Amino acid sequence: MDPKTLPIPALRTFSLMATVLAATVLQPGCGQSQARSDSTDTRLQVVCTTGQVGDIANRVGGEHIRVTSIMGPSVDPHLYKANSRDIDEFNRADLIFYNGLHLEGRLADLLENSTPDRPTYAVTSPLLDASPKVLRESEEFEGHYDPHVWFDPTIWVQCVQFVGERLAEHDPDNKDTYLKNAKAYSDEILNAHKRWQEQLASIEDSRRVLITAHDAFGYFGNAYDVEVRGLQGISTADETDVSTVEELIELLVSRKIKAVFVESSVSDRSVRSLIEGCQARGHTVVIGGELFSDAMGPADTPEGTYRGMMDHNVQTMLKALK
Repeated sequence: MDPKTLPIPALRTFSLMATVLAATVLQPGCGQSQARSDSTDTRLQVVCTTGQVGDIANRVGGEHIRVTSIMGPSVDPHLYKANSRDIDEFNRADLIFYNGLHLEGRLADLLENSTPDRPTYAVTSPLLDASPKVLRESEEFEGHYDPHVWFDPTIWVQCVQFVGERLAEHDPDNKDTYLKNAKAYSDEILNAHKRWQEQLASIEDSRRVLITAHDAFGYFGNAYDVEVRGLQGISTADETDVSTVEELIELLVSRKIKAVFVESSVSDRSVRSLIEGCQARGHTVVIGGELFSDAMGPADTPEGTYRGMMDHNVQTMLKALK
């Protein structure tokens, strides 16, 4: 086990996964998994955990694979508990991709111990040995990393390339297509990244402050020179500290910052406490909009894609902070 990954239970197979999950509290309806309806489908069956990972698989695999994403819009991966349908999907998969760095919490514990005949990959695994170092250390869990790497496109494209290589390895007949698609999608992301940099740089430095419900945007802050603060830590399982609320209220008031942001997959209760606290100090703060953090938007919408999600977030910040 890599020393930078969190300790995991000694679960060894997916059949054992099913036994363990059957004995725990399940959450029916949380995922977007769907049973394979056509037994004659010869495409590579790929199951992904989050929408962001599923987006990579769809763009790189194209017509040669069938992608199922377990976690849908508004689902918090930190707190997600797999249900029986998810286990069915995992058992039917030819390949499984997940984010890793313990984003998926208990589900990642199970995926780490999948059977050898069902290849399972954390798309962030190549980042652990990247040089120069690209991963952010987690202050909450010393020696571990912030898993929200998709918010820096220059890092995320490394995950895109990794998925392309793994698909090529398991489906050599379509190797050239996978590698070509991975390169094309990486170039597309990096071109969009340059545009987002230019747009966010138009916000006055003192106002380029992003305050959200939890610390999901650290990589975003590094990539776009944005000061980022969260009420909760990297995991939404953390409690909001009263001192953090008071500190952020002081920041908002003293620097006359006019907007804070809610997240699609996290309760807005703590963010609204900032608004109330600022109001008590005579400073008006509004909700600048809803950002996509741990989950993307609904399928068949622009926000249901990685690029659409990122563009939505950037445009929402521009409108609220300029």
